[in-house]
Amino acid sequence: MGLTIRGMEVSGLKEPIKITISTDTSPKECDRTEYNQTHITCFSKHLTYFGVLLVSADLSPKDQEIISYITFIGCGISLFALVITVLLFIANRNLRGDDSKKIHINLTVALILLNIHFLSSQAVAATSSTELCLYVAFLLHYSLLASFTWMVLEGFHLCLLLVKVFNIYIRRYLLKLSVVGWGLPAVIVSLVVIIDRNIYGRAPLIPSRPNETTICYITDNTVKMVTTVGLFSMVFLFNVSMFGVTVKWFVGSHFGKQHRHRDWKAVQREIITLLVLIVLLGLPWGLIFFALGPLPAPGLYAFCILNCLQGFFIFIYFVLYLKKSKDSAAAPSTATQNASIKT
Repeated sequence: MGLTIRGMEVSGLKEPIKITISTDTSPKECDRTEYNQTHITCFSKHLTYFGVLLVSADLSPKDQEIISYITFIGCGISLFALVITVLLFIANRNLRGDDSKKIHINLTVALILLNIHFLSSQAVAATSSTELCLYVAFLLHYSLLASFTWMVLEGFHLCLLLVKVFNIYIRRYLLKLSVVGWGLPAVIVSLVVIIDRNIYGRAPLIPSRPNETTICYITDNTVKMVTTVGLFSMVFLFNVSMFGVTVKWFVGSHFGKQHRHRDWKAVQREIITLLVLIVLLGLPWGLIFFALGPLPAPGLYAFCILNCLQGFFIFIYFVLYLKKSKDSAAAPSTATQNASIKT
């Protein structure tokens, strides 16, 4: 049973509407029900999904449930893969000595923080602790901004490599990147707290349904749009331009006179490199710009699948890099053995 008014959206009523259902009726799709002698009350809860960190969405209960499970499973997989990636970085000396990999690992840490606080956000919102919810909302916002900042620093580092100025010595290069990558988000969230700490707290998953699922996040939609969508817009525009320059460089390299007979394996490596760059630069997050108003269900499915698995894709990249390094190290040894046999 339900109640709708044609052409009108009803929300925020001072007095709740009560619907009495006969006790001989068994309601479906309820997570919890309460019974008494006259009626049954149905409570329905759903997990949150990644899209609400940037944009609003109005989904059917079925789509919301499916996307919620996709998000929960995808973020869980990514969180585990990201932790393994950090351990691989710590254990491998070659990775620790590469500036590019150090930038990648900072993005990895930011995504770990994002997934931890994102996955716990709804559970904390369901508790009675206002201070704990404030803490989770604050760190969820911070880790999201840190992820975006390190994505743009990935693009900046790529820019230096493409224009071949990496031979120019930049004093304390990684320290300066770290100050920007971790410091800029701290400045933004600190300003929000100074202006009004109540901007962080319990926020409805779907603004048009304030009495349903809540998460610990930004309660003011204007602040959310300015600090998240606004920052990511600049990140996205810069990184798209860097990706375009990279594609142009690869195309020129592949079709140049000196490389006309490049084998298929080399082309495959270049394609994989471009796919890795798409992930590191955070370009799948740009799906929010292809929606006019709330993101439609197909776009939200793609958004959640691609971005929930971002950490897993980074893990695959590190594994492939380590495999390539081992193969390269083994190649000279094999060549030396063959030369000895011939001698």
